[in-house]
Amino acid sequence: MSTFAGEDLLPKVPLPSLEESCARFLEWCTPLLDADELAATEAAVRDFLAEGSPAHELQAALAAYNDTPGVRSWLDTFWPYRYLGRRDRIALNANFFFLFQDAEADQVTRAAGLIASALNYKRQLDEESIPAVELRGVPQSMLQHKYLFSATRIPGAEIDTARTPYTEKWPGPSRERHIAVLHRGRIFRLDVLGPEGKPHTLPELADALRAIIATEGEGSGVGRLTTKARAEWAASRDALLLTNGANEGALDTVERALFCVCLEDEPAADVQQACDRMLHGDSANRWFDKAVSLIVFPDGRAGINVEHCLLDGTTILAFVDALLETPAEQQSAASGAVAQGTPSFAPVDFVLDDELVKDIEAAGTAFTQYAEDNATMIVSFDDFGANTAKGLKVSPDAFVQLAYQLAHRRAKGITGATYESIATRQYQNGRTEAMRVVTPEVVAFVDAMTSDASADERKAAFLAAAAKHVARAKECQIGAAPEQHLWELQLIARRRGSQEPALYSSPGWTIMRDDYLSTSSAPSQHIQYFGFGSTSAKCIGVAYVLLPERFHLYLATPRSVADQMTEFAEQLRVAVAQLRELLS
Repeated sequence: MSTFAGEDLLPKVPLPSLEESCARFLEWCTPLLDADELAATEAAVRDFLAEGSPAHELQAALAAYNDTPGVRSWLDTFWPYRYLGRRDRIALNANFFFLFQDAEADQVTRAAGLIASALNYKRQLDEESIPAVELRGVPQSMLQHKYLFSATRIPGAEIDTARTPYTEKWPGPSRERHIAVLHRGRIFRLDVLGPEGKPHTLPELADALRAIIATEGEGSGVGRLTTKARAEWAASRDALLLTNGANEGALDTVERALFCVCLEDEPAADVQQACDRMLHGDSANRWFDKAVSLIVFPDGRAGINVEHCLLDGTTILAFVDALLETPAEQQSAASGAVAQGTPSFAPVDFVLDDELVKDIEAAGTAFTQYAEDNATMIVSFDDFGANTAKGLKVSPDAFVQLAYQLAHRRAKGITGATYESIATRQYQNGRTEAMRVVTPEVVAFVDAMTSDASADERKAAFLAAAAKHVARAKECQIGAAPEQHLWELQLIARRRGSQEPALYSSPGWTIMRDDYLSTSSAPSQHIQYFGFGSTSAKCIGVAYVLLPERFHLYLATPRSVADQMTEFAEQLRVAVAQLRELLS
């Protein structure tokens, strides 16, 4: 079966009833509430479900939308509003990164190899020859693979849009032949495919990259504008278009490019700094709206920064694995690369007036400060991995999530709302479900571990909490979760301009969704670290790579509470060792 042929055969995401989601919502938020907060939330739920409540009309509208011909999921409107509707920065706040395993190659060799491998992947996608993914025998949606190449987020005053191929305005795969190469704040158009659509060879790509690096001068750093809050960036983009007609062509070149390659001017001092620069870097040398940006340092260290609106981690992991599991020489040959001479390249120049120059400089200064106000650290366990947890007869993800809870209680003295992303790609247009980790069993487990409970009592509490974690994750995988359903009903009310039910101001709704920990995993042998920013002023972003023999984390939080993150990391080491001993 071809790559996308199975999409129509996948089941639709089940639409829960109001009663089901409200029951789950109360179950999920209760462990985080005191008695008064719970009573207020229960009252709000009763009103929400009462006869005559506007919730029933909202649910009916959602059910009618779900049954509309051509609609693949009741979440088809939710996802654009969730991602494209956010109005803050996406740089550092929404984009995520992977730091690849190191390779023995210089910058040009590594970059040329990644370009050649990406072009081979695109060839297979265009031919629809990449097999559809199956997870434990269950086919998964491949829809997101259509948005790896030439996809760009476009800022809007009220909501953003996504400019992509495979749409009515741009049918079929992208036929663009160029990528955007950024170096020292300059943007270059590089034609990586020749006039007949054949990829250039590795040596030819390398020659062009060397020529770009050798080009003298600093660029305007117009990419800094992509770090602004979305409405502000939309206004700046409008100003670019109004200032000079040539800017429309420059924007078009960047936005239609297959992907970006960001060539760094200085090597990272260490792995920690490499991760930080993958997350935010020099904003003059980024275009954060681009779906895929490959980043390569002078010493050949490399990774990827991803715009999140159409792409999730599982899709990017498959892409990265395909790029890195086969040598670039083989990838280039398989792509049909032929010698055609040095690829054509040219600077992408924007015409700027004084106001735009000031705007770009101000955006860069503000983002530099914003990045400095973000504290990060890496935590590595090279003697613990998924196999270790399996050897202790426990789910690896349950083990680390319970370790997070124990470490957080010891570091901050509280149990707080915790988010974990659960993939749901077995459905049409499937993406992720929001899992809330804190359960009564988790609270009981942490209470036992922070009391004088016996080893047997602690172990029993751990096993109960781990079993509940696995059960809830399975529920999320089949769409039996309340948050996104209730959230979409709230968004329908907002789009209609009608009053939102009191449920959405209840303690349960606000507290359950106010993350203290925001967690997500990315298991791949080809990456060292995975990372993203925190989601609030008190949140710790926990991005983790849990592999059979190792466990690596990238933590991020506002610098004002960095000491709490440091304490969390220290307590996590203690928790992993303690739980390992307890279960042994």
